[in-house]
Amino acid sequence: MPPRPRRKSTAKGTKKLKSSDFAYPKSRKYPINTLKRARAALAYAARKDTAGSYSHVAKKVKAKYGAKVKSVGKKRTTRRKRRTSKRRR
Repeated sequence: MPPRPRRKSTAKGTKKLKSSDFAYPKSRKYPINTLKRARAALAYAARKDTAGSYSHVAKKVKAKYGAKVKSVGKKRTTRRKRRTSKRRR
């Protein structure tokens, strides 16, 4: 079976975007023009070895998409469930 053809780089697609479609418009980093790219930008910004702050990217994504992206907004913590059965005294 022949190998599958690879997709072309999306760098050509990002060159056509407006500056306002990026979390950092001057350096044109972290494109957020689609919901999928916004989620990817958040994932990359959350990594330690990247040159962007998660809070800045999250603020831009939240301004553009609001509650559509679940990882932006209030921090979610795990809570212990309350027992429904009564304890014996």
